[in-house]
Amino acid sequence: MMVFGFKGVTASDEIKYLIREYHIGGVILFGRNIGTPEEILNLTRELQLEAKNAGYERPLLICIDQENGAVRRLGEGATIMPGAMLLGATGKPELAYEAGKVTGRELRALGINWNLAPVVDVNNNPLNPVIGVRSFGEEPEKVADFASEAVRGMQESGVMTTIKHFPGHGDTNVDSHLDLPVINHGMDRLERVELVPFKACLEKGADTVMSAHVYFPTIEPEQNRPATLSKRVITGLLREKLGFDRVVTTDCMEMDAIAKGIGTPQGGVEAVKAGIDLVMVSHLHDQQEKTIELIVESIKNGDISKEHINQSLTRINRLKDKYLNWNDIETNDEVHSSVGSDEHHKVADFIYKNGITVAQGELPINLAEEQKVLVVYPKNDYAALVEDKRYSTMTLGERFKEIHQQTDILEMDNPISNTQIKELMDKVSDYDLIVLGTLNASLDEPQQHLLKELEKVKVPIVAIAIRSPYDVKLLEFTQATLCTYEFSQPALQTAIEAIVGQTTVNGKLPVTIK
Repeated sequence: MMVFGFKGVTASDEIKYLIREYHIGGVILFGRNIGTPEEILNLTRELQLEAKNAGYERPLLICIDQENGAVRRLGEGATIMPGAMLLGATGKPELAYEAGKVTGRELRALGINWNLAPVVDVNNNPLNPVIGVRSFGEEPEKVADFASEAVRGMQESGVMTTIKHFPGHGDTNVDSHLDLPVINHGMDRLERVELVPFKACLEKGADTVMSAHVYFPTIEPEQNRPATLSKRVITGLLREKLGFDRVVTTDCMEMDAIAKGIGTPQGGVEAVKAGIDLVMVSHLHDQQEKTIELIVESIKNGDISKEHINQSLTRINRLKDKYLNWNDIETNDEVHSSVGSDEHHKVADFIYKNGITVAQGELPINLAEEQKVLVVYPKNDYAALVEDKRYSTMTLGERFKEIHQQTDILEMDNPISNTQIKELMDKVSDYDLIVLGTLNASLDEPQQHLLKELEKVKVPIVAIAIRSPYDVKLLEFTQATLCTYEFSQPALQTAIEAIVGQTTVNGKLPVTIK
Protein backbone atom coordinates (compact mmCIF):
# COMPACT_ATOMS: atom_id res chain seq x y z
CA MET A 1 0.00 0.00 0.00
CA MET A 2 3.04 2.27 -0.08
CA VAL A 3 4.40 4.17 -3.11
CA PHE A 4 7.80 5.70 -2.42
CA GLY A 5 10.36 7.77 -4.32
CA PHE A 6 14.15 8.00 -4.19
CA LYS A 7 17.08 9.88 -5.72
CA GLY A 8 19.26 8.81 -8.63
CA VAL A 9 19.11 7.21 -12.08
CA THR A 10 19.94 3.83 -10.54
CA ALA A 11 18.09 2.16 -7.66
CA SER A 12 19.34 3.65 -4.38
CA ASP A 13 20.27 1.53 -1.36
CA GLU A 14 17.27 3.06 0.46
CA ILE A 15 14.70 2.03 -2.14
CA LYS A 16 16.20 -1.46 -2.40
CA TYR A 17 15.95 -1.76 1.38
CA LEU A 18 12.31 -0.66 1.33
CA ILE A 19 11.54 -3.23 -1.37
CA ARG A 20 13.35 -6.06 0.44
CA GLU A 21 12.31 -5.33 4.02
CA TYR A 22 8.87 -3.77 3.64
CA HIS A 23 7.61 -5.11 0.30
CA ILE A 24 6.37 -1.66 -0.75
CA GLY A 25 3.81 -1.85 -3.53
CA GLY A 26 5.08 0.86 -5.84
CA VAL A 27 7.76 3.35 -6.77
CA ILE A 28 7.33 6.89 -8.12
CA LEU A 29 9.84 8.37 -10.55
CA PHE A 30 10.68 12.07 -10.90
CA GLY A 31 13.06 14.05 -13.10
CA ARG A 32 15.89 13.14 -10.73
CA ASN A 33 15.49 9.49 -11.79
CA ILE A 34 15.29 10.10 -15.54
CA GLY A 35 18.26 9.65 -17.83
CA THR A 36 18.36 8.35 -21.40
CA PRO A 37 15.67 5.85 -22.47
CA GLU A 38 18.23 3.07 -21.97
CA GLU A 39 18.96 4.28 -18.44
CA ILE A 40 15.25 4.47 -17.61
CA LEU A 41 14.64 0.92 -18.82
CA ASN A 42 17.67 -0.34 -16.87
CA LEU A 43 16.33 1.39 -13.76
CA THR A 44 12.82 -0.02 -14.01
CA ARG A 45 14.19 -3.52 -14.67
CA GLU A 46 16.56 -3.18 -11.71
CA LEU A 47 13.65 -2.22 -9.44
CA GLN A 48 11.45 -5.07 -10.70
CA LEU A 49 14.19 -7.70 -10.37
CA GLU A 50 14.89 -6.47 -6.84
CA ALA A 51 11.20 -7.06 -6.09
CA LYS A 52 11.18 -10.49 -7.72
CA ASN A 53 14.26 -11.55 -5.78
CA ALA A 54 12.55 -10.33 -2.61
CA GLY A 55 9.74 -12.82 -3.24
CA TYR A 56 7.03 -10.53 -4.63
CA GLU A 57 4.09 -12.40 -6.13
CA ARG A 58 3.36 -9.49 -8.49
CA PRO A 59 5.53 -6.79 -10.07
CA LEU A 60 5.90 -3.31 -8.63
CA LEU A 61 3.73 -0.43 -9.67
CA ILE A 62 6.13 2.07 -11.24
CA CYS A 63 4.49 5.45 -11.73
CA ILE A 64 5.33 8.89 -13.07
CA ASP A 65 3.70 12.30 -13.64
CA GLN A 66 3.79 12.32 -17.44
CA GLU A 67 0.94 14.75 -17.94
CA ASN A 68 2.84 16.28 -20.90
CA GLY A 69 3.07 20.02 -21.51
CA ALA A 70 4.02 21.90 -18.34
CA VAL A 71 4.35 18.75 -16.21
CA ARG A 72 6.47 16.04 -17.77
CA ARG A 73 9.31 13.87 -16.53
CA LEU A 74 10.60 12.09 -19.64
CA GLY A 75 13.29 14.04 -21.47
CA GLU A 76 16.10 13.05 -23.79
CA GLY A 77 15.10 10.57 -26.46
CA ALA A 78 11.36 10.53 -25.73
CA THR A 79 8.68 12.29 -27.76
CA ILE A 80 7.59 15.67 -26.36
CA MET A 81 3.80 15.50 -26.41
CA PRO A 82 1.42 18.47 -25.97
CA GLY A 83 -0.20 19.11 -22.59
CA ALA A 84 -3.86 19.22 -21.62
CA MET A 85 -4.81 22.82 -22.36
CA LEU A 86 -3.15 22.77 -25.76
CA LEU A 87 -5.13 19.60 -26.49
CA GLY A 88 -8.28 21.36 -25.29
CA ALA A 89 -7.52 24.20 -27.71
CA THR A 90 -7.70 21.77 -30.65
CA GLY A 91 -11.39 21.15 -29.94
CA LYS A 92 -10.80 17.52 -30.96
CA PRO A 93 -11.07 14.92 -28.15
CA GLU A 94 -9.78 12.26 -30.55
CA LEU A 95 -6.38 13.98 -30.37
CA ALA A 96 -6.35 13.43 -26.59
CA TYR A 97 -6.75 9.74 -27.39
CA GLU A 98 -3.81 9.87 -29.83
CA ALA A 99 -1.64 11.73 -27.30
CA GLY A 100 -2.59 9.23 -24.59
CA LYS A 101 -1.76 6.31 -26.86
CA VAL A 102 1.69 7.68 -27.74
CA THR A 103 2.42 8.54 -24.11
CA GLY A 104 1.33 5.10 -22.96
CA ARG A 105 3.40 3.31 -25.59
CA GLU A 106 6.58 5.14 -24.63
CA LEU A 107 6.05 4.72 -20.89
CA ARG A 108 5.32 1.02 -21.25
CA ALA A 109 8.38 0.55 -23.45
CA LEU A 110 10.50 2.07 -20.66
CA GLY A 111 9.06 -0.18 -17.96
CA ILE A 112 6.77 2.47 -16.46
CA ASN A 113 3.36 0.89 -16.01
CA TRP A 114 1.29 3.59 -14.30
CA ASN A 115 0.81 7.22 -15.36
CA LEU A 116 -0.41 9.77 -12.81
CA ALA A 117 -2.53 11.43 -15.49
CA PRO A 118 -4.75 12.89 -16.82
CA VAL A 119 -5.65 15.94 -14.75
CA VAL A 120 -9.46 16.17 -14.88
CA ASP A 121 -9.79 19.35 -12.82
CA VAL A 122 -11.96 22.02 -14.44
CA ASN A 123 -9.82 25.16 -14.57
CA ASN A 124 -12.44 27.84 -13.96
CA ASN A 125 -10.24 30.09 -11.82
CA PRO A 126 -7.75 32.31 -13.74
CA LEU A 127 -5.80 32.79 -10.50
CA ASN A 128 -5.12 29.07 -10.01
CA PRO A 129 -1.32 28.79 -9.56
CA VAL A 130 -1.01 25.00 -9.75
CA ILE A 131 -3.59 23.63 -12.24
CA GLY A 132 -4.02 26.20 -15.03
CA VAL A 133 -2.73 24.76 -18.31
CA ARG A 134 -2.63 21.27 -16.78
CA SER A 135 -6.41 21.27 -17.29
CA PHE A 136 -8.18 20.70 -20.61
CA GLY A 137 -10.24 23.85 -20.05
CA GLU A 138 -13.07 25.53 -18.16
CA GLU A 139 -16.13 23.59 -19.42
CA PRO A 140 -16.90 20.44 -17.38
CA GLU A 141 -18.32 18.44 -20.30
CA LYS A 142 -15.38 19.31 -22.54
CA VAL A 143 -12.88 18.32 -19.83
CA ALA A 144 -14.83 15.06 -19.42
CA ASP A 145 -14.65 14.29 -23.16
CA PHE A 146 -10.92 14.99 -23.47
CA ALA A 147 -9.98 13.23 -20.23
CA SER A 148 -12.00 10.11 -21.12
CA GLU A 149 -10.20 9.88 -24.46
CA ALA A 150 -6.78 10.38 -22.84
CA VAL A 151 -7.59 7.55 -20.42
CA ARG A 152 -8.67 5.28 -23.29
CA GLY A 153 -5.49 5.96 -25.26
CA MET A 154 -3.16 5.17 -22.36
CA GLN A 155 -5.09 2.06 -21.34
CA GLU A 156 -5.00 0.69 -24.87
CA SER A 157 -1.21 1.04 -24.71
CA GLY A 158 -1.13 -1.05 -21.54
CA VAL A 159 -0.58 1.72 -19.01
CA MET A 160 -2.69 2.36 -15.89
CA THR A 161 -4.25 5.79 -15.62
CA THR A 162 -5.03 8.18 -12.77
CA ILE A 163 -7.72 10.84 -12.75
CA LYS A 164 -6.87 13.68 -10.40
CA HIS A 165 -7.33 15.59 -8.09
CA PHE A 166 -10.58 14.32 -6.53
CA PRO A 167 -13.04 15.92 -5.94
CA GLY A 168 -11.53 18.90 -7.81
CA HIS A 169 -8.57 21.31 -7.60
CA GLY A 170 -9.55 23.68 -10.43
CA ASP A 171 -11.22 26.49 -8.50
CA THR A 172 -8.39 27.25 -6.07
CA ASN A 173 -5.96 30.14 -5.84
CA VAL A 174 -3.52 28.32 -3.53
CA ASP A 175 -0.92 25.67 -4.46
CA SER A 176 -1.41 22.64 -2.18
CA HIS A 177 2.35 22.02 -2.37
CA LEU A 178 2.65 25.18 -0.24
CA ASP A 179 -0.56 25.47 1.79
CA LEU A 180 -4.07 24.04 2.21
CA PRO A 181 -6.53 25.30 -0.43
CA VAL A 182 -10.22 25.57 0.48
CA ILE A 183 -13.18 25.19 -1.91
CA ASN A 184 -16.39 26.47 -0.35
CA HIS A 185 -18.87 25.44 -3.05
CA GLY A 186 -22.03 23.54 -2.10
CA MET A 187 -22.84 20.05 -3.41
CA ASP A 188 -25.09 21.38 -6.18
CA ARG A 189 -22.21 23.31 -7.70
CA LEU A 190 -19.73 20.42 -7.20
CA GLU A 191 -22.15 18.06 -8.98
CA ARG A 192 -22.61 20.55 -11.82
CA VAL A 193 -18.92 21.38 -12.38
CA GLU A 194 -16.12 19.68 -10.45
CA LEU A 195 -17.50 16.13 -10.39
CA VAL A 196 -18.62 15.96 -14.04
CA PRO A 197 -15.25 14.82 -15.53
CA PHE A 198 -14.63 12.41 -12.65
CA LYS A 199 -17.99 10.71 -13.19
CA ALA A 200 -17.40 10.45 -16.94
CA CYS A 201 -13.95 8.90 -16.51
CA LEU A 202 -15.17 6.50 -13.82
CA GLU A 203 -17.90 5.30 -16.17
CA LYS A 204 -15.28 4.77 -18.90
CA GLY A 205 -13.15 2.63 -16.55
CA ALA A 206 -10.37 4.87 -15.20
CA ASP A 207 -8.00 2.67 -13.19
CA THR A 208 -7.20 4.87 -10.20
CA VAL A 209 -8.27 8.13 -8.60
CA MET A 210 -5.88 10.54 -6.87
CA SER A 211 -7.21 12.59 -3.97
CA ALA A 212 -6.78 16.35 -3.61
CA HIS A 213 -5.09 17.95 -0.62
CA VAL A 214 -7.96 20.44 -0.64
CA TYR A 215 -10.52 21.17 2.10
CA PHE A 216 -14.21 20.98 1.13
CA PRO A 217 -16.29 22.31 4.07
CA THR A 218 -19.58 21.38 2.40
CA ILE A 219 -18.59 17.66 2.57
CA GLU A 220 -16.21 17.50 5.55
CA PRO A 221 -17.37 19.28 8.75
CA GLU A 222 -14.00 18.98 10.53
CA GLN A 223 -12.21 22.25 9.87
CA ASN A 224 -9.18 22.13 7.54
CA ARG A 225 -9.37 18.36 7.00
CA PRO A 226 -8.27 17.86 3.36
CA ALA A 227 -10.12 15.48 1.04
CA THR A 228 -7.21 13.01 1.22
CA LEU A 229 -7.87 12.50 4.93
CA SER A 230 -11.67 12.74 4.80
CA LYS A 231 -13.73 9.55 5.12
CA ARG A 232 -16.76 11.55 3.97
CA VAL A 233 -14.98 12.42 0.72
CA ILE A 234 -13.12 9.17 -0.05
CA THR A 235 -15.51 6.55 1.34
CA GLY A 236 -18.78 8.51 1.47
CA LEU A 237 -18.63 10.39 -1.84
CA LEU A 238 -16.21 8.45 -4.04
CA ARG A 239 -16.75 4.86 -2.88
CA GLU A 240 -20.40 4.84 -1.81
CA LYS A 241 -22.14 7.61 -3.74
CA LEU A 242 -20.16 7.30 -7.00
CA GLY A 243 -19.68 3.53 -6.63
CA PHE A 244 -15.91 3.47 -7.25
CA ASP A 245 -14.38 0.21 -6.03
CA ARG A 246 -11.03 0.46 -7.75
CA VAL A 247 -7.75 1.90 -6.41
CA VAL A 248 -7.54 5.30 -4.74
CA THR A 249 -4.14 6.91 -4.18
CA THR A 250 -3.03 9.97 -2.29
CA ASP A 251 -1.06 12.79 -3.83
CA CYS A 252 2.37 13.13 -2.20
CA MET A 253 1.96 13.24 1.57
CA GLU A 254 5.02 15.48 1.94
CA MET A 255 3.23 18.42 0.31
CA ASP A 256 2.81 21.27 2.80
CA ALA A 257 -0.99 20.96 2.85
CA ILE A 258 -0.39 17.69 4.77
CA ALA A 259 3.17 17.90 6.10
CA LYS A 260 2.69 21.28 7.80
CA GLY A 261 -0.69 20.26 9.18
CA ILE A 262 -1.17 16.78 10.57
CA GLY A 263 2.29 15.65 9.39
CA THR A 264 3.27 13.07 6.79
CA PRO A 265 3.27 9.84 8.90
CA GLN A 266 0.01 10.56 10.75
CA GLY A 267 -1.41 11.78 7.44
CA GLY A 268 -0.70 8.31 6.03
CA VAL A 269 -2.70 6.73 8.86
CA GLU A 270 -5.64 9.10 8.40
CA ALA A 271 -5.61 8.58 4.63
CA VAL A 272 -5.92 4.81 5.03
CA LYS A 273 -8.73 5.28 7.56
CA ALA A 274 -10.47 7.56 5.06
CA GLY A 275 -10.51 4.76 2.47
CA ILE A 276 -7.28 5.32 0.54
CA ASP A 277 -5.47 2.25 -0.88
CA LEU A 278 -2.05 3.68 -1.81
CA VAL A 279 -0.09 6.20 0.26
CA MET A 280 2.54 8.22 -1.60
CA VAL A 281 5.64 9.54 0.17
CA SER A 282 7.85 10.73 -2.63
CA HIS A 283 11.06 12.04 -1.14
CA LEU A 284 12.40 11.55 2.39
CA HIS A 285 13.46 8.08 3.52
CA ASP A 286 12.89 8.79 7.21
CA GLN A 287 9.33 9.96 6.50
CA GLN A 288 8.73 6.82 4.45
CA GLU A 289 9.80 4.49 7.26
CA LYS A 290 7.91 6.50 9.89
CA THR A 291 4.74 6.34 7.78
CA ILE A 292 4.95 2.55 7.50
CA GLU A 293 5.68 2.14 11.20
CA LEU A 294 2.78 4.36 12.25
CA ILE A 295 0.32 2.55 9.95
CA VAL A 296 1.49 -0.85 11.28
CA GLU A 297 1.10 0.42 14.85
CA SER A 298 -2.41 1.65 14.01
CA ILE A 299 -3.35 -1.81 12.73
CA LYS A 300 -1.95 -3.48 15.83
CA ASN A 301 -3.90 -1.21 18.18
CA GLY A 302 -7.11 -1.58 16.18
CA ASP A 303 -7.26 2.00 14.89
CA ILE A 304 -7.16 0.57 11.34
CA SER A 305 -8.96 -2.74 10.80
CA LYS A 306 -7.32 -5.70 9.06
CA GLU A 307 -10.49 -6.02 7.00
CA HIS A 308 -9.84 -2.50 5.68
CA ILE A 309 -6.26 -3.48 4.73
CA ASN A 310 -7.45 -6.65 3.00
CA GLN A 311 -9.97 -4.67 0.93
CA SER A 312 -7.17 -2.39 -0.26
CA LEU A 313 -4.91 -5.34 -1.07
CA THR A 314 -7.70 -6.94 -3.11
CA ARG A 315 -8.09 -3.74 -5.16
CA ILE A 316 -4.34 -3.32 -5.67
CA ASN A 317 -3.81 -6.97 -6.66
CA ARG A 318 -6.76 -6.82 -9.06
CA LEU A 319 -5.17 -3.77 -10.73
CA LYS A 320 -1.75 -5.42 -10.96
CA ASP A 321 -3.23 -8.64 -12.35
CA LYS A 322 -4.95 -6.67 -15.11
CA TYR A 323 -1.79 -4.93 -16.33
CA LEU A 324 1.35 -6.64 -15.04
CA ASN A 325 3.19 -9.93 -15.29
CA TRP A 326 6.77 -10.96 -14.70
CA ASN A 327 7.22 -12.32 -18.21
CA ASP A 328 6.76 -8.88 -19.82
CA ILE A 329 9.40 -7.40 -17.53
CA GLU A 330 11.97 -10.13 -18.10
CA THR A 331 11.67 -9.95 -21.90
CA ASN A 332 11.67 -6.12 -22.01
CA ASP A 333 15.45 -5.67 -22.13
CA GLU A 334 15.89 -3.28 -25.09
CA VAL A 335 14.26 0.10 -25.65
CA HIS A 336 11.51 -0.33 -28.23
CA SER A 337 11.95 1.62 -31.48
CA SER A 338 8.64 3.45 -30.87
CA VAL A 339 10.27 5.66 -28.19
CA GLY A 340 10.98 9.01 -29.83
CA SER A 341 10.01 7.58 -33.24
CA ASP A 342 9.21 9.62 -36.36
CA GLU A 343 5.65 8.29 -36.20
CA HIS A 344 5.18 9.69 -32.69
CA HIS A 345 6.78 13.02 -33.60
CA LYS A 346 4.34 13.38 -36.49
CA VAL A 347 1.40 12.89 -34.11
CA ALA A 348 2.82 15.53 -31.76
CA ASP A 349 3.48 17.98 -34.59
CA PHE A 350 -0.07 17.63 -35.90
CA ILE A 351 -1.50 18.35 -32.43
CA TYR A 352 0.75 21.38 -31.88
CA LYS A 353 -0.41 22.92 -35.17
CA ASN A 354 -4.05 22.29 -34.29
CA GLY A 355 -3.77 23.58 -30.71
CA ILE A 356 -1.52 26.64 -30.72
CA THR A 357 -3.84 29.61 -30.97
CA VAL A 358 -3.79 33.04 -32.60
CA ALA A 359 -5.81 34.67 -29.82
CA GLN A 360 -5.99 38.11 -31.40
CA GLY A 361 -4.66 39.95 -34.47
CA GLU A 362 -3.48 38.34 -37.68
CA LEU A 363 -0.45 36.42 -38.83
CA PRO A 364 1.94 36.03 -40.57
CA ILE A 365 4.20 39.06 -40.25
CA ASN A 366 6.00 40.09 -43.44
CA LEU A 367 9.63 40.33 -42.38
CA ALA A 368 12.35 41.43 -44.79
CA GLU A 369 15.76 39.78 -44.45
CA GLU A 370 17.49 42.99 -43.32
CA GLN A 371 14.89 43.97 -40.71
CA LYS A 372 15.99 43.76 -37.09
CA VAL A 373 14.04 41.75 -34.52
CA LEU A 374 14.32 41.83 -30.73
CA VAL A 375 13.06 38.75 -28.89
CA VAL A 376 12.41 39.57 -25.22
CA TYR A 377 11.06 37.41 -22.41
CA PRO A 378 11.54 36.80 -18.68
CA LYS A 379 13.65 33.89 -17.42
CA ASN A 380 11.54 30.80 -17.14
CA ASP A 381 11.51 30.21 -13.41
CA TYR A 382 9.09 27.29 -13.29
CA ALA A 383 5.60 28.26 -12.22
CA ALA A 384 4.72 25.50 -9.73
CA LEU A 385 6.59 22.94 -7.63
CA VAL A 386 5.06 20.06 -9.58
CA GLU A 387 6.88 21.22 -12.71
CA ASP A 388 10.33 19.90 -13.54
CA LYS A 389 13.24 22.30 -13.13
CA ARG A 390 15.09 20.60 -15.99
CA TYR A 391 12.59 22.03 -18.47
CA SER A 392 12.62 25.61 -17.19
CA THR A 393 15.07 26.78 -19.87
CA MET A 394 13.75 28.96 -22.67
CA THR A 395 14.63 28.49 -26.32
CA LEU A 396 12.37 31.17 -27.83
CA GLY A 397 15.20 33.54 -28.83
CA GLU A 398 17.50 30.87 -30.22
CA ARG A 399 14.67 29.34 -32.22
CA PHE A 400 13.73 32.69 -33.74
CA LYS A 401 17.35 33.42 -34.64
CA GLU A 402 17.53 30.14 -36.57
CA ILE A 403 14.73 31.43 -38.81
CA HIS A 404 15.68 35.14 -38.97
CA GLN A 405 19.38 36.00 -38.67
CA GLN A 406 18.92 39.67 -37.76
CA THR A 407 17.64 38.77 -34.29
CA ASP A 408 18.83 39.95 -30.90
CA ILE A 409 17.77 38.23 -27.69
CA LEU A 410 17.05 39.83 -24.32
CA GLU A 411 16.30 37.43 -21.48
CA MET A 412 15.11 39.48 -18.51
CA ASP A 413 15.33 38.50 -14.86
CA ASN A 414 12.32 37.00 -13.15
CA PRO A 415 11.01 39.11 -11.50
CA ILE A 416 11.85 41.86 -13.99
CA SER A 417 13.53 44.93 -12.45
CA ASN A 418 12.63 48.54 -13.24
CA THR A 419 16.24 49.07 -14.33
CA GLN A 420 15.90 46.34 -16.96
CA ILE A 421 12.62 47.80 -18.19
CA LYS A 422 14.30 51.22 -18.62
CA GLU A 423 17.25 49.64 -20.50
CA LEU A 424 14.82 47.88 -22.83
CA MET A 425 12.79 51.03 -23.50
CA ASP A 426 15.98 52.94 -24.39
CA LYS A 427 16.72 50.58 -27.28
CA VAL A 428 13.37 49.33 -28.64
CA SER A 429 13.31 52.01 -31.34
CA ASP A 430 16.39 50.36 -32.92
CA TYR A 431 14.24 47.41 -34.04
CA ASP A 432 11.64 46.76 -36.72
CA LEU A 433 9.77 44.10 -34.73
CA ILE A 434 9.59 43.00 -31.13
CA VAL A 435 8.66 39.40 -30.33
CA LEU A 436 7.55 39.40 -26.72
CA GLY A 437 7.18 36.28 -24.58
CA THR A 438 5.09 36.43 -21.40
CA LEU A 439 5.08 33.88 -18.59
CA ASN A 440 1.97 34.05 -16.40
CA ALA A 441 1.99 37.85 -16.67
CA SER A 442 -1.61 37.92 -15.45
CA LEU A 443 -0.27 36.81 -12.05
CA ASP A 444 2.96 38.85 -12.13
CA GLU A 445 3.10 42.59 -11.42
CA PRO A 446 6.63 43.27 -12.78
CA GLN A 447 5.63 41.78 -16.15
CA GLN A 448 2.47 43.88 -16.09
CA HIS A 449 4.61 46.98 -15.56
CA LEU A 450 6.74 46.00 -18.57
CA LEU A 451 3.64 45.58 -20.72
CA LYS A 452 2.35 49.05 -19.77
CA GLU A 453 5.64 50.54 -20.93
CA LEU A 454 5.68 48.55 -24.18
CA GLU A 455 2.15 49.73 -24.91
CA LYS A 456 3.65 53.20 -25.53
CA VAL A 457 6.13 52.18 -28.23
CA LYS A 458 5.52 52.57 -31.96
CA VAL A 459 7.44 49.44 -33.02
CA PRO A 460 5.17 46.50 -34.03
CA ILE A 461 4.95 43.84 -31.33
CA VAL A 462 3.94 40.19 -31.65
CA ALA A 463 3.36 38.47 -28.31
CA ILE A 464 3.45 34.83 -27.31
CA ALA A 465 1.62 33.94 -24.10
CA ILE A 466 4.01 31.10 -23.41
CA ARG A 467 2.11 29.57 -20.54
CA SER A 468 -1.10 31.13 -19.26
CA PRO A 469 -3.66 32.15 -21.91
CA TYR A 470 -5.06 34.64 -19.41
CA ASP A 471 -2.13 36.91 -20.38
CA VAL A 472 -4.04 37.71 -23.60
CA LYS A 473 -6.18 40.32 -21.82
CA LEU A 474 -2.99 42.32 -21.13
CA LEU A 475 -1.75 42.10 -24.73
CA GLU A 476 -4.51 43.81 -26.73
CA PHE A 477 -2.03 46.51 -27.84
CA THR A 478 0.05 44.00 -29.84
CA GLN A 479 -0.22 43.35 -33.57
CA ALA A 480 -0.95 39.70 -32.82
CA THR A 481 -0.90 37.37 -29.80
CA LEU A 482 -0.37 33.62 -29.84
CA CYS A 483 -0.98 31.16 -27.01
CA THR A 484 1.30 28.13 -26.75
CA TYR A 485 0.01 26.97 -23.30
CA GLU A 486 3.46 25.51 -22.55
CA PHE A 487 7.15 26.31 -23.00
CA SER A 488 8.12 23.07 -24.73
CA GLN A 489 10.48 23.42 -27.68
CA PRO A 490 7.98 22.08 -30.26
CA ALA A 491 5.33 24.55 -29.06
CA LEU A 492 7.69 27.53 -29.32
CA GLN A 493 9.03 26.33 -32.69
CA THR A 494 5.50 26.04 -34.08
CA ALA A 495 4.58 29.52 -32.80
CA ILE A 496 7.65 31.08 -34.42
CA GLU A 497 6.93 29.35 -37.72
CA ALA A 498 3.37 30.70 -37.55
CA ILE A 499 4.66 34.25 -36.98
CA VAL A 500 6.84 34.19 -40.12
CA GLY A 501 4.36 32.25 -42.27
CA GLN A 502 6.11 28.88 -42.41
CA THR A 503 3.07 27.13 -40.93
CA THR A 504 -0.50 27.83 -39.90
CA VAL A 505 -2.05 27.14 -36.48
CA ASN A 506 -5.70 26.42 -35.83
CA GLY A 507 -6.32 26.40 -32.07
CA LYS A 508 -9.23 28.11 -30.29
CA LEU A 509 -9.01 29.43 -26.72
CA PRO A 510 -10.38 26.78 -24.31
CA VAL A 511 -10.92 29.36 -21.55
CA THR A 512 -12.72 32.68 -21.38
CA ILE A 513 -10.50 35.78 -21.32
CA LYS A 514 -12.22 38.56 -19.38
